Amino acid sequence: PTCDIVNQMGAIHMVDTITSDPDNDQPFFVVDVADVIYKIKLWKLKLPRIKPFYAVKCNSIPAVLELMAGLGLGFDCASKAEIDSVCALGVSTDRIIYANPCKTKSFIKHAAATGVDLMTFDNKVELHKVKELFPSARLVLRIRVDDSGSVCQLGLKFGCEVSDAQSLLLLAKELGLNIVGVSFHVGSNSRNPSSFSKAIEEARFVFDQGLELGFNMELLDIGGGYPGDKGFQTLFDEIAATINASLDLHFPEEEGVRVISEPGRFFVSSAFTLYTTVIAKREVVLADDSVKAMYYLNDGVYGSFNCTVFDHAKPVPFALHCREGSLRPCSLWGPTCDSMDMIEEDAMLPELHVGDWVVFENMGAYTLCASSNFNGFQVPDVKYALTYASIMYLKKFPFWDRLVCHFGDQYEDVDTAFVEMSCALFQQEAIA
Repeated sequence: PTCDIVNQMGAIHMVDTITSDPDNDQPFFVVDVADVIYKIKLWKLKLPRIKPFYAVKCNSIPAVLELMAGLGLGFDCASKAEIDSVCALGVSTDRIIYANPCKTKSFIKHAAATGVDLMTFDNKVELHKVKELFPSARLVLRIRVDDSGSVCQLGLKFGCEVSDAQSLLLLAKELGLNIVGVSFHVGSNSRNPSSFSKAIEEARFVFDQGLELGFNMELLDIGGGYPGDKGFQTLFDEIAATINASLDLHFPEEEGVRVISEPGRFFVSSAFTLYTTVIAKREVVLADDSVKAMYYLNDGVYGSFNCTVFDHAKPVPFALHCREGSLRPCSLWGPTCDSMDMIEEDAMLPELHVGDWVVFENMGAYTLCASSNFNGFQVPDVKYALTYASIMYLKKFPFWDRLVCHFGDQYEDVDTAFVEMSCALFQQEAIA
C-alpha cells in the first residue's frame, strides 16, 4: 500500500502520476479516508441511539479495521479468524458480537476462550451446541423478517419465523441458557425503509415473549442493509427517519434497551474507487452488421468483480480520459482464461485502446474480501488518499500511529504546523 496527502480536490495528482506511466498496467484501488470518516460522523448524527458494529466480512483490510476500531465502532464477526483480527487491534470483547446463527463447534469454543460471549442463534440445534460448549454465553435470537426490498436476501438462510420464536425461547429456558435480546436483518443493500419499521415491530413482539419468560431482554440488534454508494444520502435519510420513529414507538429510550446494528457497505462502499486498464481488445461483427468491441481488463470476476456474482452488484464503468466521439456498446471481460470472467455484457463507453484506463466507483464493499489469485493474477494494490483536514482530525486519536503503519513505506508524515496552515488556506479559498 501507499499513501498520498491530498487537498480537497482529492487524489487527482496521485491517479494522474500512476496512470501516466506507460509501463504501469496493474489495477489499483484509491481509498478516500475522509469518506469513511464522514460516514461514521453521519451515522452518529442520524442514528444517535444505535451503536454500529461494523460487518468485518464486508471489507477487512487492516487499515479499514484499524480506523473503525480507533473511532469507537463495535464489530460484527462471523468466524474465528474475524474475531482474532479484531481482538488483535486491542478491541475489548464487549465491542464484538458473534453474529453467525450457525457456528462451527471449535469456533464456539474459541469465542468462549477469548471472552466473546454475545452471539446470535436461530434454531434448536444451535442452542444445544451452546449449552454444551459455552453455557454462559449471552444469546440473541435472530428472527426472519421481510427482506424483499433488498438486493441480497438473507432470509433464505438465516432467521427463525416469528411464529417459532417462542418454542426456541422455551427450550433456552429449559436448558438454562441466557437470552438477552433479538436481532434481524432486512437484507443486504435494502431499498425499502418500511422493511425496518415492520421488522422492529416484530422484534418487539418476540422481545415481550422473552420478558414474559423471565429473560433479561436488554439488546436489540437491527442488522445491516444500509446503502453506501455515492448518492446514498436521500435513501439513508429515509431509512434513518423510519428507524428512529419506529424505535421511539416500540423501544422508547426510557426503557433502557441497548440498540446496535451491523452496517458494512454503508461505511466503505463509496470510499473505494477501482482503476483498471484495457489489456486487450477484440471487435466482433454482430448479426445486424454492427461492430461491438470486447475490452479485456486487468481485473475481473475472480478478482474485485466477484461482487457481480456474490453481491449482485452492477459496477458502472467510465473512461478515465474521455475522447471525442459518442459512446459505443461494448462488453468488458476479466484477464483470466475462463469465459465466465465477464464483468459487463452491455456497457457503453467511448472507443478505447490498449493501455486506456477504465474506472469503477463504489467498489469498497464485498470486493477485496473475496478476491482471489486465480490464474496467477494478483489482487489490486490499495492506495490511500488523506486530506489535510483528515490528518488533523485523526492525529487527535491515540491510534493514529498504528493507522499510519498500514499506509505503507511511502507515507511520509508531515509537520503539524504545515498541515494546520494548509487547512486554513483552503478554508480561506472556500470562503472567497
